[in-house]
Amino acid sequence: MFGLFKKKSELEKLQDSYKEMLEKAHKISHSNRTLADKMSAEAEEIAKKIDLLKKKG
Repeated sequence: MFGLFKKKSELEKLQDSYKEMLEKAHKISHSNRTLADKMSAEAEEIAKKIDLLKKKG
């Protein structure tokens, strides 16, 4: 209950964004492979940022 008003850290925001991007890419891959590949590449960039944050903190 107390976690309702807790702000997300930068790492948590990036992880959510990464997961969401991969899910969208998977759904779109059935109809538009080029767009799905582009979204997957963006998700990988987010993954690199996540790795950097984990190494720093």
